[in-house]
Amino acid sequence: MRYKTFIFTLLLVTTASFAQKKKKDTLGTEVINVVKPYTPTVSDAFKIKSSPEVNDTQISKKKEIQYSIFSIPVASTFTPAKGKAKVLRVDPSAPIYDNFITAGFGNFSTPQVEIFAHANSTRYNDFGGFLNYHSSKGGIDNVVLNDDFADARLDLFYKQEERDYDWQLNGGFRFQKYNWYGLPEQINFSQNVIAGLAETQKYTNIYLGGKMDYKDSFFQGGASELNYLTDDEGSSELHVLIQPKIEFPIASEYINANARLEYLKGDFFQNYAATNSIDYSFFTLGFNPNFEVLRDNLTVNLGVDLLYSSGSANGEESKIYTYPNVTASYILIDQVLTAYAGATGGLHQNTYNAYVNENPFVSPTLTIKRTDEQYNAFAGVKGKLASNVGYNFKASYKSEKDKPLYKLNPSKTDGTTVVTKGYEAGNSFQIVYDDIKTLGAFAEISVDFSKELKFGGSLEFQSFSGGSLAEVWNVPELKASAFANYNQDKWFAGANLFFVGERKDELTFTNINIASQAITLGNYVDLNINGGYKFTDKLTAFAKINNIFSSSYQKFANFKVQGLQVFAGLTYKFDL
Repeated sequence: MRYKTFIFTLLLVTTASFAQKKKKDTLGTEVINVVKPYTPTVSDAFKIKSSPEVNDTQISKKKEIQYSIFSIPVASTFTPAKGKAKVLRVDPSAPIYDNFITAGFGNFSTPQVEIFAHANSTRYNDFGGFLNYHSSKGGIDNVVLNDDFADARLDLFYKQEERDYDWQLNGGFRFQKYNWYGLPEQINFSQNVIAGLAETQKYTNIYLGGKMDYKDSFFQGGASELNYLTDDEGSSELHVLIQPKIEFPIASEYINANARLEYLKGDFFQNYAATNSIDYSFFTLGFNPNFEVLRDNLTVNLGVDLLYSSGSANGEESKIYTYPNVTASYILIDQVLTAYAGATGGLHQNTYNAYVNENPFVSPTLTIKRTDEQYNAFAGVKGKLASNVGYNFKASYKSEKDKPLYKLNPSKTDGTTVVTKGYEAGNSFQIVYDDIKTLGAFAEISVDFSKELKFGGSLEFQSFSGGSLAEVWNVPELKASAFANYNQDKWFAGANLFFVGERKDELTFTNINIASQAITLGNYVDLNINGGYKFTDKLTAFAKINNIFSSSYQKFANFKVQGLQVFAGLTYKFDL
């Protein structure tokens, strides 16, 4: 057993000795150089330090300064006060009243009353009305017929604000009374003829309307109105106009479009020859798109007016009309000089109602047509010559087809023959139409001398050509006006001056062997002044003087105006 143990131990030792014996290493020592590009960093840099060398061999020393105060006692009674902030004086603004009543009376037995009142039931609505009455018993020198007149008007309205839109309704009534008192001076009328004339004419007008304005919508809203007119001679007219509008942006520009739907229907009991009645009707559908460009000082509107219109009177035909609507303005010098130009046009629907409002002495036997304004080209400049002086100068050239003109109706009497109607004695007007081109110039200026005093004026010149009629009847070539206004705390005053140039008309006869006679209406000047005193914020007294030169000029042929007119009254303001 011991023999076996000895043998095992010997073998184990021998094996371990061979395991620890190393084989001789033949690998030599080598040097390996690794080369890579240098990438500097901030930490590799070092700051160069330098100390300047001072070669000054002499060091300056501060010089000692000796000083003393020479004090002299002075007696003083000054006692400083505490500082206070300066308060700016602000003039109190006058209270504003929303309602008023005006009443006055003048010569020619002329009363006038105006009342405006409105209220609201919530903060989002408003309703009210306006009443106006003005009349005169007349009394013009050398007028043998009644020359009195009356004009009464009532307007009512209701406004409502909603979250996304506002809307308004309005309506009213108007009554007018006039007389065909303008008998021609060229005819010697007998008392029989004068007594047989029924010269009074009365007009009654009822109207309704409304409008709507949308907020933040491409549909901007629109407006509509309805007018119905009748007179004492059996005439009637219905006029309906609807005008919606839209607007939407394209990039930084805007496109807006206005639509138009218009209908007119009317009739007259008879024509001037008393042979037939007159019936007329018109229908117009229009669309007017516009592209507006805004560039710094430049504003350009590119538009076109497209219309389809048809009529059933005077040989009118259904037709499509196209008109330009292009305008541009450029600010050359801010608030000083702006140049503008454009070319526009349009189809204008003439109405009996519009003719009556402009000239109440027309006969109820009119021919109603549309006026085709083929183009109206204009250019001008406007701005301020100084901070308180504004101006506007414009030149224009336009072409109109069927431009309406007032002309005396032929007289059916030589002064001895009684006529059937009160407008048949050469004392009323017809409407004639002509194709006319007009070259015009216009200038206006306004001056603000101070907060209290302002004045200004305008001048208009027109030159006509191309017409087939002998004259452009009852239209002056030159018109001018001027105004001045003064308004102080208690006192106020104003003046208006008008100049109207020469006009032409013609007296003709029907079935009477008398030659026609040309009529020249001379130019005239009309000066009107007004003034007043404010007793309180609520009560004001005023006075007006019209036609100060007391000239019996004729606004229309044979129709003289009242001479010197004096009118005075009171205005009372209040809140409801």
